[in-house]
Formats: sequence, structure tokens, C-alpha cells
Amino acid sequence: MHLDRRQILRAGAAGMFGLSAGNAWAAEQKSGIRPRAKSVIFLFQWGGPSHVDMFDRKPNAPADVRGPLGATQSSLPGSPVCELLPEMAKRMHQVTQIRSLTHTMKNHNSAGYYALTGHAPPRDDQRLRDSIELFPAYGSVVDHLAPGSGDIPSFVSYPHVIRDGSITPGQHASFLGKRHDPLFFREDPNQAGFRLPELSLPAGLTVDRLSRRRELQQLIDQQTRLLEYAEPAQGFDEYYSRALTMLTSDRVRKAFDLSAEPDAVRERYGRTSYGQSCLLARRLVEAEVKFINVYFSDTIGGRKIDSGGWDTHGFDDTRMFEIVDKYHLPVTDQTLPTLLDDLRERGLLETTLVVWVGEFGRTPKINKNASRDHWPQCYTALLAGGGVKEGYIHGASDAHAMYPDEHPVKPDDLAATMHYLLGIDPASEIVDRNNRPLVIAGKPILEVIA
Repeated sequence: MHLDRRQILRAGAAGMFGLSAGNAWAAEQKSGIRPRAKSVIFLFQWGGPSHVDMFDRKPNAPADVRGPLGATQSSLPGSPVCELLPEMAKRMHQVTQIRSLTHTMKNHNSAGYYALTGHAPPRDDQRLRDSIELFPAYGSVVDHLAPGSGDIPSFVSYPHVIRDGSITPGQHASFLGKRHDPLFFREDPNQAGFRLPELSLPAGLTVDRLSRRRELQQLIDQQTRLLEYAEPAQGFDEYYSRALTMLTSDRVRKAFDLSAEPDAVRERYGRTSYGQSCLLARRLVEAEVKFINVYFSDTIGGRKIDSGGWDTHGFDDTRMFEIVDKYHLPVTDQTLPTLLDDLRERGLLETTLVVWVGEFGRTPKINKNASRDHWPQCYTALLAGGGVKEGYIHGASDAHAMYPDEHPVKPDDLAATMHYLLGIDPASEIVDRNNRPLVIAGKPILEVIA
């Protein structure tokens, strides 16, 4: 939600402080489902982490399935994890593991769209491009059906636009309209002096001046015709009105002020973009944001050992285990346990659902280049807090972690579970641009709910 001076002026056309969000609690109660979570933190592991190397270990499998990384026993009996995840090993009794996620999309953009929306794309095609025909992001559906109230956005996403060549669909509101787009930013929370230009007034423009609507009317009128006739602009009026409300909100500015955190807390999360993004997610939960997308990386990765996503069969496949050893697993083992601990210590985990998942896993059998390829047929997600069980494993993979052995779960069903825990009926319908009613998700996994 990037604002320049003209966009701020345009916002007045919809009412300076009119945030018509509705009452979330009433919407949830209307569904007849008791909300267990107030917020969702969706930690999206772009690139596809290896389930068989991390959480779905197979100690009795052949060496070319087990891989070179050792395993360590976790706090959940019978559930070993990678030896490079010692902190997560201590906390596995606190999370739910879904070990039987499955679909058939082998390309990043198609699988990524499926993971970000809970709706299968029309085809498995790396050239799948963003389109108004495709389904909206989870947070946009939440903002449409059960928005928060007041000046806090319902949906925030950061700090990347993810892509593999073209931009991956499923990161915004699509046919629901721009009014339901996330508050999105690319600024790195780990940068010194992190701030959001979107939440700062342009030089020389004060709140008092913004409030003088008569003075602004002439400028606003010049933009009216564009807003009325340009289809891409539909929803801009409410979109900018909400943006302006956030711009003038002390609550919003304080939520994004990472400088208010003690240095010890920031170090605890890790001085990485991902670590500080997760710390910011905790602050947004405290501010009552309902859905938060945190993207691990903007690229699928595989070309560096100190940045990028989980697609570790890059330009030099033999470096896969060097990348996860030196970067992915250390960052994960510092940040994810810290986020769970911090939420618990602050009394927030009970009402905050944390979801850790990628778009697929990796081939259980190591290939001839000492690497693992894309594998959507079976992979793992972690859930914690927000009404799910602790120390629970749902589903199982076969002896080599290749296919679900029991209770297969589709991304549609994971989506339904998130909505259900927020108090939203997964059978709810939204209407696309052709006025077709579309069910928002699959069937909730009731077995994981405490």
C-alpha cells in the first residue's frame, strides 16, 4: 500500500476517517463457529523446504533417502528432527505436525499460488501469471468476510513480492477488489532505522492540512473520472481511505516501531530480515492484525549460501546441503522457536495461530547431483497455538516419505482449518467478477483442533 502525495489527496474522496470495516466478532458469531484464534501468522517458506531432512525423518530408510544430515531426538517421543534444529527439537511437543500434505503442482508459481490461496491453479505451469481471474490471498478473504475494526489493517504482508520469473499469483485480493489488498511493504525490518514511508506524511503535509477537505476538493475532483471509469481503479476510494486512516493512526505507527523493542529481544529473534520480520509479526498480533503473511525470501533460492529461498537444487546442485547447513536451518532454528516462545510468554500464543509451510517438499531420494528436487506429493506443515493441539502428528508418510500413508491433506483443507480457527465457515462463498459463487476453502482438519 504505497502512497504518494496525489494518492493521499485522492483518499479524501471516500471520507477522511471512514474505515467501514464492520464488526469482526459479529461476523464470526454469525458463522456459528467458535473462533479460537484472533490472528494468524503465516510463515511462507518460498522455494520448498525438505520435509525428509527436517521434520519427517526416516532413520531406517536407505542412505540416499536419509541424506547426509543427522537426526536428533525431539521433545516429542518418536519424532526425531534434523540435528541442525536443536532448539526446535526442544519444542516439538508444543506443535502440531501435518505430515501428509499433498498435491500435484511441481512448478513454483503454480504450487505457490495453491499454497497462498488454498485453491488449485487451472494448470501446473511455471508461466502461470497473476490474474484477476485467480483466487485471492487468505488474508484478503478474511478481510472481506470478517474484517477487523478501527484503524488497524486486517491483512499485512511483507517484506517481499515473491516470484519465479513472473510474480506468483495469490498475494493480493484479486477479484475481491483493491479495498481488500494487504498493507504491503518491501522495507527490510532488519535495516537500521527501519520505518515505513507508507505511514509517513510527505514533507510539508500535516494532518491538519489533510483534514481540510474543502481545500483539497478541487484536487480530488480532478481524479474522480479516473476512479469512476477505470476498472483497475475499482475499490481505490475505500483503499486509500483506509490507508489514510492508518497514516494518521498512532496505534499503527507504534505497531511498526521496532526501535521500541529492547536490543536483547531483537538479538534473540536474529538480526536477519526474516528474524526481524517475525518479531514485527508478534507486534502486529499485539496490535490485533488478523492475518499476517511473512515471506522467507523473495527468490526461490539455490544460488547463494547466505540468502534466498529453499529451492536448493540451483546452479550447483552439490551445494544443497551446504546452503541448508549454513543458512536455512540456522535461521529457522533461531527465529521460529523464539517466535513461539515470545508469543507464549506474552500470553498471545493461545489466540495466535502460527503456520509454517512451503509450497511443496523435496524428493525423498537424493538425485545424481547430490540434491533433492521438487516434491509436492508429500510434505510437512507445522502449526502452533491458535486452538490446535500440542505434540500432535496428523497423517503419516510412507517408509521413504514419498507419499501419504494415511490421512492425506490438501492445501484446500489447510486453508479451511485456518479459516475455521478464525471463526469463519470454510463453506462460506465469495463471488468472482462473473458473479459466480465460490466456496472459500476445503474441509477443516478437525483432528488437529484442541
